[in-house]
Amino acid sequence: MEQITRIGMDTSKQFFQLHGVDAAERVVLRKKLTRQGMVKFFAELSPTEIAIEACGSSHHWARQLQSFGHVVKLIAPQLSKPYVKRGKNDAADAEALCEAMSRPTMRFVPVKTSEQQAALMLVGIRERLIKSRTQLSNSVRGYAAEFGITAAKGTAHLVLFFERLRSDETLPALARELFSGLAADYAQLQGRIGEIDAKLVEWQRDNECSRRLVKIPGVGPIGAALLQMKTPDPSLFRSGRQFAAWIGLTPKDHSTAGKVRLGVITRAGDEMLRSTLVVGATAVIQHVRRGGKASPWLLELVRRKEPKLAAVALANKIARIAWKLMVSGETYKLSVVAAA
Repeated sequence: MEQITRIGMDTSKQFFQLHGVDAAERVVLRKKLTRQGMVKFFAELSPTEIAIEACGSSHHWARQLQSFGHVVKLIAPQLSKPYVKRGKNDAADAEALCEAMSRPTMRFVPVKTSEQQAALMLVGIRERLIKSRTQLSNSVRGYAAEFGITAAKGTAHLVLFFERLRSDETLPALARELFSGLAADYAQLQGRIGEIDAKLVEWQRDNECSRRLVKIPGVGPIGAALLQMKTPDPSLFRSGRQFAAWIGLTPKDHSTAGKVRLGVITRAGDEMLRSTLVVGATAVIQHVRRGGKASPWLLELVRRKEPKLAAVALANKIARIAWKLMVSGETYKLSVVAAA
């Protein structure tokens, strides 16, 4: 076999499609292997560059291939898709990954360690529990509305609402029994969320960078932990604006012929991280509207913009500040930011 300089690999549960080229960009490898065959093939192959789509199990395979001496680069699916010539099959995807990998402006996803993936698993479980709690609370409100009973907005009122439903003698006995079971499920979910939050706060306190990020107004322990977990290598971004764009906090650009047309925010990043920053920014703006202290920039922003628009703009600024702190190792200073 001729010397292979670059390989694109399309992964799946059982089969792996390989596409390799040599230094002259000639195709010298087209092969479909099983899991065991793929591991054996790369264990015996001399070190080369391998491109894998950043998806499920890609970080695991990247770590294993790196242990064989190979250089592994993960590519986001939306960045490799334009290089698929025609049709959709494993061979075309592997060829597209091989081609995309050679582009000088291509952006790659950093390979995560097993510890980083475990931390992200903690975040994923928290998100799932919160969705289950929201689904359960909406179900309870819907069932109660069938009996003409309504509850105030927010989860803070649900505990008293459950007590009211259990003690309401106008409800049928079966309904009170079912509401009692739903209240027990809700309490269990609240307990699990509390345990996960405690572990997240503990992780945040043990991380030096996360301890610096939590000092930014509007970030908080959960936001600081997410920023550090989701961006293990912030130096991959050239600027804070690029980092904010990756999160999805910059407007869509539809400009042409010298005419600038900006739309809504792109939402082109991590939804959990973006929503956490926007919620934190909303809390800061609410504090300012109640008379709290703020920088002149933020006071002018709150005066000119609607609350939601101001929250997104502030979240964008928070993301830029967080990127600067993560890259430089500096500590947040309120006086410096306010003067700027």
